[in-house]
Amino acid sequence: MPEPRLVAFDLDDTLAPSKSAIDPRIGDLLISLAERVDVAIISGGQLAQFTTQVVDRLPEASAETLSRLHLLPTCGTQYYRVSADGVVKIYAHSLTADEKSRALGAVEEEAKRLGLWESETWGDILEDRGSQITFSALGQSAPLEAKKAWDPTGEKKNALRAAVAASIPDLEVRSGGSTSVDITQRGIDKAYGMRQLSEQTGIPLDDMLFVGDRLDPDGNDYPVLAMGVECQAVDGWEDTADFLEGLVPTLAVRV
Repeated sequence: MPEPRLVAFDLDDTLAPSKSAIDPRIGDLLISLAERVDVAIISGGQLAQFTTQVVDRLPEASAETLSRLHLLPTCGTQYYRVSADGVVKIYAHSLTADEKSRALGAVEEEAKRLGLWESETWGDILEDRGSQITFSALGQSAPLEAKKAWDPTGEKKNALRAAVAASIPDLEVRSGGSTSVDITQRGIDKAYGMRQLSEQTGIPLDDMLFVGDRLDPDGNDYPVLAMGVECQAVDGWEDTADFLEGLVPTLAVRV
């Protein structure tokens, strides 16, 4: 593709291990990239994850460089910009009370029916993220090794997603992270977030590059590939770092 004007990233298992802070190597590369092009992070996680995993771990940078950082939690139903003074909200589109109630009820009922409601967890299984309801099989703070071991093939998560989707057909139900299922309003996925990003920045989708670890048809990054955005598949944050170390030097620094 021509030189991208914006590079967007998935968060967990692309920039950092699930719900973990970015490595300093990634932080340095993100800032170097933002000195050249706009940089976006789009994930099913909530803003607090973006802040603790990424924003708080970035090295010092100019206000102009920070202004090129875009954060899209819950797949773009929320949109924030980074500034020298902190994170600034541009918009947040929340689920209605009725939608939240039905989503919470459906995912709990189906998880219990399928034998996927664990009795011993690290934190809450269900989380209201405002614009998204998230089911985390082992709890919100489960350690990485436990999450990897719970559903290595994705079979459990995909079965739950299908069952919940059939129960609440007016809402969007999709696989999230390694142990999670996310529920939003219909039509909300990372393709939606990329369209919102294009609308907010004025940068055409054809001038964007997306980097993610789940571009397979069952993955939550796949909608971006399916919509025709140029994509780079990676396998973990180290792979992302290697890719960026090759990309960044090819891009001109903005003055």
